[in-house]
Amino acid sequence: MDRIAGIINLDHEQDLLDELTYFRCGAAVPFAGRYRMIDFAVSNMANSRIESVAVFARRKYRSLMDHLEQGKAWDLDRKRGGMFILPPDWNDPTDISKGDLQHFHNNLDFLHRAWADYILVSGSQNICNIDFQEVLKEHKEVDADVTVVYNRVDELYPEYQLAHKLEIDQNSRVTGIHNDHSSINVYMDMYLVKKDLMIELIEQCIAHGGSHFFLDGIKAKLAELHIHAYEYEGTHALVNSVESYYRNSCKLLEADQHDGLFGNEAPIFTKVKNEAPSKYLPSSEVTNTLVANGCVIEGQVEDSILFRGVKIGEGAIIKNSIIMQRCEIEPNAVLENVILDKDCKISAGRTLIGAPEKPFVVPKRKSM
Repeated sequence: MDRIAGIINLDHEQDLLDELTYFRCGAAVPFAGRYRMIDFAVSNMANSRIESVAVFARRKYRSLMDHLEQGKAWDLDRKRGGMFILPPDWNDPTDISKGDLQHFHNNLDFLHRAWADYILVSGSQNICNIDFQEVLKEHKEVDADVTVVYNRVDELYPEYQLAHKLEIDQNSRVTGIHNDHSSINVYMDMYLVKKDLMIELIEQCIAHGGSHFFLDGIKAKLAELHIHAYEYEGTHALVNSVESYYRNSCKLLEADQHDGLFGNEAPIFTKVKNEAPSKYLPSSEVTNTLVANGCVIEGQVEDSILFRGVKIGEGAIIKNSIIMQRCEIEPNAVLENVILDKDCKISAGRTLIGAPEKPFVVPKRKSM
């Protein structure tokens, strides 16, 4: 059986979620009540029987390392293979690589030692539930050099402007990679390539002064390589701004969107934290809300997402808001279209109101 090793490349992902990425990289941002954004990439790999996963991180990765630990939550704490968090700690004076090619070059040992025939590279900003074994199957059927994953979107939201788009012929062969805002073929920052070919392309890119492996090693060789496009048809969200984070989080309150990510046979895993069940006091009124464990609710909550350990005081009103771990909202406070980062405290009687297209964001550990 052909084996795959995984790389989660965070090097080129910009931390554009404003207050939510002041203290962490985007991959470590909490999502959907109990997860982090990177959980989807790692879970997709683990569910696809990928037993070696490397994470390329350059900055603000302390929170990420604390969350991933040794990969136990994803069954990646193994004697052979496992999870490797590879921050930039390089001391090779002869290294001439730049950009994310520094990660690929300085961690070639991971590629050489990986017990795998293929390498699957993914980012963390595309939230989905995908089986990479199906990608491999199609890759082999068409005898491709590289297979890239894309989603044909129904509506062009602003976040897609930052994503690459694909031009595809009738045989699903990629003929162009660009940033045309009108294109609906959104590249999901995932590609599969044979390990030997990847190592060869890395060396070529560095020798020619490249700085971005996908752009300089794959996009630049469209005429030379057989680059196949695999269409992912499941639930997909691209999160690269506060607005896209808020909108895609709120979509999870719709049953079809939630079930598209969490309702199939491939579960999304995360770091386990044992807490008591949430407690709903007689004065509480909760409708259409995702509630994680450990919450204590006395007030009114509607169309919102509550992470672990949130406390809502009596008479408080929470609407269309995302309240992260261990936040405390005191009695008679009013929050609407608000995102509270972890460990925030909102004083009694305080009112915070944002707009659906521009939510009010309170940074981590802030008291108001």
